[in-house]
Amino acid sequence: MGAAVADTAALPDGPVGRCEALARFHRIYTAQEALPAPVVHQARRCLLDLIGVAAAGSRTELAGLIAGHASSQFGAGPGADTATILFDSRARSASAAGAALAGGMTIDAIDAHDGHPLTKGHAGCGLFPALLAIAETETPDMPLDEFLAHLTIGYEIAIRCGIALHATAPDYHTSGAWVAVGVALSGALMTGANSEIVRHAAGIAEYHGPRSQMMRCIDHPTMLKDGSGWGAMAGMSALMLARSGFTGAPALTVEEAAVTGIWSDLGTCWRIMEQYFKPWPVCRWAQPAVEAALGLRSEHGVAPDMIARIRVRTFHEAIRLATVSPADTEQAQYALPFPVAAALVHGRLGVAQIAGEGLRDATVLELAERVELSERAAFNDLFPAERWAEVELELTGGRVLASKPMTARGDAGTPLSDAEISSKFHALMDEAGYGDRATRIEDMIMAGAATPATVSDLVACCSASS
Repeated sequence: MGAAVADTAALPDGPVGRCEALARFHRIYTAQEALPAPVVHQARRCLLDLIGVAAAGSRTELAGLIAGHASSQFGAGPGADTATILFDSRARSASAAGAALAGGMTIDAIDAHDGHPLTKGHAGCGLFPALLAIAETETPDMPLDEFLAHLTIGYEIAIRCGIALHATAPDYHTSGAWVAVGVALSGALMTGANSEIVRHAAGIAEYHGPRSQMMRCIDHPTMLKDGSGWGAMAGMSALMLARSGFTGAPALTVEEAAVTGIWSDLGTCWRIMEQYFKPWPVCRWAQPAVEAALGLRSEHGVAPDMIARIRVRTFHEAIRLATVSPADTEQAQYALPFPVAAALVHGRLGVAQIAGEGLRDATVLELAERVELSERAAFNDLFPAERWAEVELELTGGRVLASKPMTARGDAGTPLSDAEISSKFHALMDEAGYGDRATRIEDMIMAGAATPATVSDLVACCSASS
């Protein structure tokens, strides 16, 4: 990591220049049919995936707690419009900032959402519920395709915020740290704010965003997760403050000369196309090992009682996912031995395997005790752009079955198909009890103009009372 940026005197295009460039980029590509078709299609996939994960996350204890907190502590105030808390079982609402907080943490409650390798995190998790809350409270009749364009531009901005923070900060922060800036910028641009408001919103969000330590939560998994909800709330609050005249510019990760190259390819390099999609609801770092283990199970017909030892070689950050016997779903999702064992026992890895009764599966727990973790320097060198692992199964008779080095499916180079994204979405909706509306949501998002819909239509489908 480089040293933290500090010098704002050498801005190549003046203190307002980059925010004006962002505004031009936003204006050009939110015009009707201006975005490249593959980019729009990818954004539809991201949105569908996020909604399925939100539905699954809404059934967790975490989601219930944060929805109650947002409703009671982040109310909209007298006469103000309220925003829907995604899939909340009690149909509670909050201010736009409160709904962004609850929505981001609800999605983050099940670690199955899309992400970007260079950010080591997730843009959409905080961005989607924040922009939806703004749109619901201010422009509920916005056509859904227009909202999708704003969300797409939001991905481009937020991902670059993440890359810029990692390039200029010495510590590894959660997604919430940079999602806050992405939300503030995207929300300001979506609502037509002038350049001064855009600058100050970004600066406030960068200053107040949660610079939370990601590896602390990896070593000690709790409901804190990736900080996305708090980042979404901080970004929303920053926007509202900037609108009122509160000052906070500049955001160094946007305006500092050292990050010019990160922002110089807007409109030519579409970062959303680099997004990965997760086949399984656990940390992305564990997924190459899960992929390798499932491949050996399928190829050789391995049953759990045939396995004496499981050796996983992967990169350093992944072996810190060391939980063997998780006490809750948060620990199970930020683990490597447990999901590998669960996949080998069940031949699959879904929400049921990393929550509830799945945490007490004696066969899985016993097998997880046989997992040995080690790191490979070659895999360390490839991280974070790529995540690799290899697995060996030593059988009770002494035979060793070895996988080749593997990444997990879902990366940009090995993408999940539309059919796989759809299947995952329907499985998550069914398991959460919302299967009856899954097809309606999928048609609304994937068909686009062929099935005209508005933000209000989408919000209704994402409300527990629908």
